[in-house]
Amino acid sequence: MRRRVLDVAEGAFQARGYHASSLGDLMAAAGVTGGALHHHFPTKKALALAVIEERVAAAVRETWIDPVLAAPSAREGVRAVFEAVAAELEQQGYVRGCPLNNLAHELSLADDEFRSALAGIFADWRQAIADKIRADQQGGGEGETDPERFAALTVAAYSGAMSMAKASQDAGMLRECLKGLESSELPSSQGQLTAKRRRRVLLRSKVG
Repeated sequence: MRRRVLDVAEGAFQARGYHASSLGDLMAAAGVTGGALHHHFPTKKALALAVIEERVAAAVRETWIDPVLAAPSAREGVRAVFEAVAAELEQQGYVRGCPLNNLAHELSLADDEFRSALAGIFADWRQAIADKIRADQQGGGEGETDPERFAALTVAAYSGAMSMAKASQDAGMLRECLKGLESSELPSSQGQLTAKRRRRVLLRSKVG
């Protein structure tokens, strides 16, 4: 019963949003009584937190974290995820958006517990990508790529692409954003400092 309620709530929050999904509608869709629902989830907020912590976090891990960590390299993993999601959405025929994105837009300013739970998922997602970049560097790849910056840009690119794909109902936005991401150069912090020093030397030379 608990799983059935989570299934229904997850789908409703994704399709209509948290605020537009009443407990009455959720109970009817799940085929449970108010007493049964409140036995597992005392409040609507408790239900939403369970959806975030159990379903949304699991979706990010299944869609993003596990494939990237299992890929030969971080960049290959990121490319594969973008392509797989785009293909799945094109086959599906519509775009509801990223579950994490959707709830973050709706709930982050509504409640600190919601914000903290959602921010934690974003943090875990970024950390996994950054860790993969570091592993690639230990194996001799990725040069001076800054792991944290690459991870932040990847998550931002995907989140933005999904928002645009939802607004336009065009999954091709994911492929467009992937092209931009793949063409980006992200030097390490040391590399940035070296470049700044070089610019200062050049400027001084020109002045002299």
